[in-house]
Amino acid sequence: MTTFEWIIALLLGAVVLSALARRARVPYPTFLAAGGALLAFVPASPSWTLEPKLALALFVAPVLMDAAYDTSLRDLRRNWLPISTLVVAAVGVTTAAVAVLVRWWLPDMPWPAAVALGAIVAPPDAAAATAILRQVKLPYRLMKILEGESLLNDASALLIYRIAVTAFAMEHLSWSEFGSSVALGLLGSVAAGYLCGRLWFLLLPRFDDAPSAIILQFVGVFTVWIVAEHLGLSGILTIVVYAIVLARTAPARTPARLRVPTYAVWETAVFILNVLAFILIGMQLRPIWTRLDDAVRLQYSEIAASALAAVVLARIVWISIYGTSVRTLVAQGWLRAGRSFRLPTLKGGIIVSWCGMRGIVTLAAAFALPEGFPYRDLILLTAFAVVLGSLIIQGLTLRPLILALRLKEDDFMAGEVAYARGAAYRAALEEIEGDPSEEAELLRLEYRGLLLQADGDPNGGLATGELPADPVRRRAIAAARDAILRLRESEAIGDDAFHQIEEELDRAELGAHG
Repeated sequence: MTTFEWIIALLLGAVVLSALARRARVPYPTFLAAGGALLAFVPASPSWTLEPKLALALFVAPVLMDAAYDTSLRDLRRNWLPISTLVVAAVGVTTAAVAVLVRWWLPDMPWPAAVALGAIVAPPDAAAATAILRQVKLPYRLMKILEGESLLNDASALLIYRIAVTAFAMEHLSWSEFGSSVALGLLGSVAAGYLCGRLWFLLLPRFDDAPSAIILQFVGVFTVWIVAEHLGLSGILTIVVYAIVLARTAPARTPARLRVPTYAVWETAVFILNVLAFILIGMQLRPIWTRLDDAVRLQYSEIAASALAAVVLARIVWISIYGTSVRTLVAQGWLRAGRSFRLPTLKGGIIVSWCGMRGIVTLAAAFALPEGFPYRDLILLTAFAVVLGSLIIQGLTLRPLILALRLKEDDFMAGEVAYARGAAYRAALEEIEGDPSEEAELLRLEYRGLLLQADGDPNGGLATGELPADPVRRRAIAAARDAILRLRESEAIGDDAFHQIEEELDRAELGAHG
């Protein structure tokens, strides 16, 4: 088969695996990981490779951009304590546990290599967990904690990873020099991300066709990452800040005819990047596996299995310590539960403990190690084993576990959506209230009926109506959009409710331009 034929076959296989995963109600990365493992042992499969330096930029930057764009700053602030402990402490504990364990197996392994391996397998993957969590109704707060962790733990893990790789390359780097450079890098990354986000809107209005705008979005993401890395900044943190800045300003400036295809393209791109990551890592495993003798294969397999166990247990242990400590502090009166701080529950802790599937960031970080890095083959094998093992063990059992625990559902999200939808209808009505035209009168009747229905049906939607497209309807939709933008700005609603109503308004706007 030619390269082109292989690409077509692999993409088709990935689509089939994704469809099977949806039918089985498991995260699609689970089946992709299994497919990548099988590909490693197909004799006639191609041997594609990728420059290691490109791995993080290609695989991590767009995926992180997509996740950060949908993140709610309000919910991050409200859940800052559990999120920060997961991002800093859980990642640190996991990294340390794996590094110490691997050093016990291989005493001659340099500490920077052991720490790099620990950091590679430390961050859980966002896509794997949310693919399951969206199938069942969890308490809103738990969802926001897991989403916030998945966004920020990549930054903390890859910071440790970068420190370890740099420490190996520069043997005599002092802690004082390194600490100051890290601090400046973090502050510089935040500033650079904010500046790039603001500069982007100087360019955006110049392109109003969807293909050009979407291409420029990807060019912008890769450019921001590359510039940050060349300046010695954190590409991860820069992209996160850049995406959040865009998310706060883009909805008011982007028309529906650009936003709708943009979201579809980005969702497809993230899927393709996951496919490529598992394919490429599978292709790297075959030559590694074939050149190892039986004794080394057995030892590496044992190390990979123990690393997987350490990753799972370290997360469970830390979350148990956190939950017990917080409940003790609240009982003694040292902490007070409230709107911005909720007491962790045992069932919630079990779910968060088991949402530790690894994915594309782990694969990309392992692939990005420079050639000649100590024990690179072992790190690649272990990283893939941890990803595959966690996706199978936790990915296949998470949904049954959630259903067995029977967590109490809340209607927080539905309440916010209903409130936002009602505000949008009222704003639309106010906009056309004084219009004497027949079209406006018919539209007022339509929106009044929808407004009466909105409070009793929080899962309903904004209808485009049966009236022909006209400027009155477009004016009403614009007023409704301004209303939900103000609600999000004042934090009366979160980003989830905002994006749901935004999608409904986009459909109505496109219908009004028919």
